[in-house]
Order: sequence, then structure tokens, then C-alpha cells
Amino acid sequence: MTATTPRPTQLQDGVVIGEGVVLDSRPASVASRLLAAIVDLVALLVLVIAALLVLDNISLELDQYTSRILLIVVVVTVMIVLPTTIETLTRGRSLGKLVAGVRIVRDDGGPIVFRQAFVRALTGVVELWLTFGSVAVICSISHPRGKRVGDVLAGTYGSRVRAAAPVRNPAVMPPQLAGWAAHADVARLPDGLALAVRQFLGRANLLHPGSRAELGTRLAGDLQPYVSPPPPSGTHPEAFLSAVLAERGRRETLVELERVRREQAESVLLRRLPHGVPDPDV
Repeated sequence: MTATTPRPTQLQDGVVIGEGVVLDSRPASVASRLLAAIVDLVALLVLVIAALLVLDNISLELDQYTSRILLIVVVVTVMIVLPTTIETLTRGRSLGKLVAGVRIVRDDGGPIVFRQAFVRALTGVVELWLTFGSVAVICSISHPRGKRVGDVLAGTYGSRVRAAAPVRNPAVMPPQLAGWAAHADVARLPDGLALAVRQFLGRANLLHPGSRAELGTRLAGDLQPYVSPPPPSGTHPEAFLSAVLAERGRRETLVELERVRREQAESVLLRRLPHGVPDPDV
């Protein structure tokens, strides 16, 4: 029997990734994606027109071949370099996506990187520019998650970011693992793995017992390389997952509290008057 890679599916309240974990982010509608694309294209067209005007003035002093090279450089920059750079630096949020409340994310819900942004921009030359967006619109309407061709090739989709964020209960530290977790070396978890573990723990009671046990064991195995030493022998996978998330959250909270305390102490020193001058606030 040949194993196949499970594909993400869509539910009313989120997206289910291959591991059976439901993500809270919902795919953006075709209308939102279209609005974002229109705003982005208008902004890029403005840049193209401005660049062509500048190039036209410069070309009077340049030969024909140099002018053509500059024109190609401008076109490649506007169509590929700028979209790739903007989406990479903003983690999937261009000007149009800010206006429409959309963010481009990976299929697992994590932020996109250069590779995905470059594939989307390169594909967009054909489906957005050369076909005036008709291919992208048709593909988005026919795809269940509103993906265009670039999203299908890059493994991304448009996620809504304006909806109210669901309230998430923090992971609870199992009492029997508190001592081990306090002294364990817990590295920073990848965004996709941390999200999958968090969603699994929040919805474990809704899963079939067999699927719950299989998925919990698999996630615990994925998590073990980031934790040293391993948990005590016989630890339940779900208890291990909950302990790791709870300990990471506790340590991150302590770091943030220490940062705030340090900033407050520095602000007090900055407001203090020079040595020898009476300070009325003291």
C-alpha cells in the first residue's frame, strides 16, 4: 500500500493541515484577494510610470542599447524584485494586503520565506501581468481556498487577519513533569511545529481516540530533538507536549518581564537630574 501525503482541507472554522490539526486562520475570500491585488498593481504601475518618465529623460543622453538594458532592469525590478522583497520582509503583507486585511502564509500556517515569495512573484509575471490577472482570478474562484497559480506552486494561501483572534488557553504544566521541565534545555520551537502542538492540545478531546494517540505520539517525536534531556520514561506524549509548551511560555514570560523591568529602570536613570542637583521626585 503506497503512502500518500495528506493535503490540507477546509472546514467552516479553519484549515486542517495534513497532521489533522485545525488552524484558526481562515482563508481570505476571493474579493479580498482581488482588492489586495488591485491595490498592489496600482502601486506598482505608479512606480513603473515614474520609472519610465525618469528613464525617458535619461535615455536622451544614452545610446539605444543602454536604454533597452535599463528598461529591462526596471521591468524586472517592478515585477519580481520588489514583490519578492516586500513579501519577504513583511512576512506576506504588501500594501494591498494591509488594505484588504490579508496575509500570505504557508499551508501549515507559518510565515512565508524568500523562496515562497520569489515563486509567487515569478509566477505573477504571467498570471497577473501578461494576462491582466485573468488567470489568477479564474484559479482563485475555482480553488477551495482561493489560491492563485503562484500559491499552488509555492505552497501558500491568503489568510484573513482582521477576524477576532480566538481566545487560547495557555498550556498547563503537568505536576509530575514540573521538576524535569524546570531544568530541561528547551530550544525555540519552529513556528509550524509549535502551532501544530498548540492546536492539537486544544482540540485533542474532539479527535478519535486512535487518531489522537497516533498524532500525539508523532508530535512528541517531532518535539524531542528540541528538548534535552528527554522526559522521564513512561511519560504520556500529551503530558510531554503540554509540559514543553508550558515551560517555553513560562521562560518567555520571565524574559519579557525582565526586559520591561530593565527598561523601566533605565528610564528612571534617564529622567534623573545630574549629580548634585536636587531631584524633586525623589
